[in-house]
Amino acid sequence: MTIEVRPATSFADVRTLVGPKRPDANVCWCLSYRVPARENASLTGPARGERVRGLLRQEVPPGVLAYDGDEPVGWAAIHPRASTSFATNRRIPHVDDLPVWSLWCVRVRPGHRGSGISHDLVAGAVDLAREHGAPVVEAYPVDNDGAKVDLTMAYVGTRSLFEKAGFTWVADTTSVLNGFSRVLMRLDLR
Repeated sequence: MTIEVRPATSFADVRTLVGPKRPDANVCWCLSYRVPARENASLTGPARGERVRGLLRQEVPPGVLAYDGDEPVGWAAIHPRASTSFATNRRIPHVDDLPVWSLWCVRVRPGHRGSGISHDLVAGAVDLAREHGAPVVEAYPVDNDGAKVDLTMAYVGTRSLFEKAGFTWVADTTSVLNGFSRVLMRLDLR
């Protein structure tokens, strides 16, 4: 299996990874950190997908997709922090004024997990940020110390996933997900 990670530009492929099985369902679509909370709450059913379609038309893609051949098998959301809810999130500290990029979601399709695609996605997301001039990439994974993380909540990644990608711990946060504290980790691209 050869995995290729590319900027997310195909709506159909993004829908395969983060969209609902039913068009009227109110699933995340990876919008909960991408758009302001009030807008996120107001988007229901097909409007959520249309909002993602609009994000895909912007100059900077909203993330990257991993492909096994032509099949989309993974997704990672990354964008400048200033255009995400992390810009105003009180639980995730800002440690300086650098225009950092936030990497907040890593998802691999069932049937493809456990083969290292998460590592490919993180590397591809970092490459996208680097290509667009990001000085630093931040992630906010759980610090689970090897304990099992519920798959529903594993989208933020684990501290060890990001450590293996060269990120370093910068700060603790007051954010908790699935009973695990989240940490702020960074990769300096300068």
